[in-house]
Amino acid sequence: MSKKTVILGATTNPMRYAYLAAERLKAHDHEIVPVGIKKGDVFGEQILDLREKPTIDDVHTVTMYVGPRNQQEWEDYILSLNPKRIIFNPGAENPSLDEKANKKGIETLKACTLVMLSNKLY
Repeated sequence: MSKKTVILGATTNPMRYAYLAAERLKAHDHEIVPVGIKKGDVFGEQILDLREKPTIDDVHTVTMYVGPRNQQEWEDYILSLNPKRIIFNPGAENPSLDEKANKKGIETLKACTLVMLSNKLY
């Protein structure tokens, strides 16, 4: 079953984990919505400008590739997407956002999207 996934911190740089996550999510037939501050295309999907806080419907997962210091100004936006879960990839852990998400009934995981996909846990 496809899980619509917002990749927060999306990039066109193939050396970044956010790029690898986009590639693997697509390979596993998940719909991706790349969102970031960089412009470009990721596997046929236009990167939406985070600064514009784009409206995205039916989000299953937000996978975080933005460090906690840079997440703060986007916390309300992330929560407004009403995802079923947020994955805090290594380096993106954020106790404040984690707590706010849990209070809204959003599942949070401190995990690696790439590992979850390879272990069929996604």
